[in-house]
Amino acid sequence: MVDNQEMNFRVFSASTVPLARPGLRSAGRLLRSGLVTGTALVFLFAASTHLAAQEVAEPVRLVPVVAAIQETRAAEVTTLDVDWFDSARQRAVPVRVYLPTGSERSQPLPLVVFSHGIGGSRMGYSYLGAYWASQGYASLHLQHVGSDRSLWTGNVFSLVGRLQDAAGEQEAVARVADLRFALDQLLADPELGARIDPARIVAAGHSYGANTVMLAVGARVERHGRVLELADPRLSAAILLSAPPFYGEADLAKIVADIKVPTLHVTSTEDIIRVPGYYSGAEDRIAVYEAMSGARKVLAVFEGGSHSMFTDRAGAGGFTLNAQVKAATRELSVAFFKSLFGGGDSALRDWPAQHNGIVARFISGGG
Repeated sequence: MVDNQEMNFRVFSASTVPLARPGLRSAGRLLRSGLVTGTALVFLFAASTHLAAQEVAEPVRLVPVVAAIQETRAAEVTTLDVDWFDSARQRAVPVRVYLPTGSERSQPLPLVVFSHGIGGSRMGYSYLGAYWASQGYASLHLQHVGSDRSLWTGNVFSLVGRLQDAAGEQEAVARVADLRFALDQLLADPELGARIDPARIVAAGHSYGANTVMLAVGARVERHGRVLELADPRLSAAILLSAPPFYGEADLAKIVADIKVPTLHVTSTEDIIRVPGYYSGAEDRIAVYEAMSGARKVLAVFEGGSHSMFTDRAGAGGFTLNAQVKAATRELSVAFFKSLFGGGDSALRDWPAQHNGIVARFISGGG
């Protein structure tokens, strides 16, 4: 799948660029040549105050599903693909829902809302969504149409422009609105909503998606003397995979100061973003963790790896390590959920010893 083959590119939260198709190989040569070095990408919300005010002030209107639900059943997991449309913003919001098979007869489920990195789709990060469902959690995987896999189609010479738009502040705000809208839709659905426990909702994301999640749980940015507040109070915790800083902002601690929900930060010692004219080291992921205060936070750092190791891509960071990290990340996330929802902290305490061969650093404590 397109969102499983990626390379890094400097964007709002740099994620990855697929090179699977012939035209995209040409794009890769263009990027590697340095021709885009110095291109001024717009980070964070510079020209979006009108859109932000509209989205914060007006309730999202629920609309009917515009495409039929496709349902496929496995032994433990039911997968639903739904194409929603937000008429207030004239924007499609495709989603994939993972559910434990038979959950319609069970107690309401905790929910994880997942936001992909740039160039991804609702089909990505299935190793997480399917596992969470197999463990008794619902998972709602968003597709952000302004920064999804459609970026890699079309004229290769307009790729930089498409990436600029995807990295821009308007899209950053729109992604948070996608999350809010999809959550509204899911909870309002007579069948799906009845399966979800609204008191146990966690947001998770990788790279650009981690930035989206931080905004959704309380990160605040000031523009022209006005603070853009995009937090959704229904989110009780966050999982941040490979979270970049908010580029162009000098005071990271001030931006994340109002994040009060528990957070799980996952990265690796080689979680590095490299593109012509830009470098973001693994220390930036640690900086995001350290900047947060006032809430419980957990940090897991794997030894080695890569930035795209946390996608569905099987070879990133090395095939053996990749598989080990994915398994360990799945187990860690569920241990984190248990600690949030009354299952105790024993699984979190035991996790480092179970994976000591690949874990470089682990911290579990308060704010």
